[in-house]
Amino acid sequence: MPKTTYHIYVIELSKKVFTENRKFREANPQFNGVLECLYVGMTSKTPKERFEQHKTGYRNSKGHNLSSNLVRKYGSYLRPSLYNHINPIYSREEALEMEKTLALELRRKRYAVWFN
Repeated sequence: MPKTTYHIYVIELSKKVFTENRKFREANPQFNGVLECLYVGMTSKTPKERFEQHKTGYRNSKGHNLSSNLVRKYGSYLRPSLYNHINPIYSREEALEMEKTLALELRRKRYAVWFN
């Protein structure tokens, strides 16, 4: 059986998220409004499949919401230039760590970023 591969993905969010969502704004005090608002995630699906799940409000078989409300409401499109150089990743632990690393790196560059 083939080993599961994971992908980091980045979704550009409408800048409305910064003005309309207090938690997002508080998580990004470094944001100066020049660059974009982003969502960084990790998935065992393709980034395109995962983006579609977010946009459609995907729920698993137990009825748990597996989509981000931020992405569903504010998600515009994938930003592959920000993540293609990272993928694929061959362990879940490494993917989770890379999700955080990339999100914090993008914040340091003054993007506004949300990640889990």
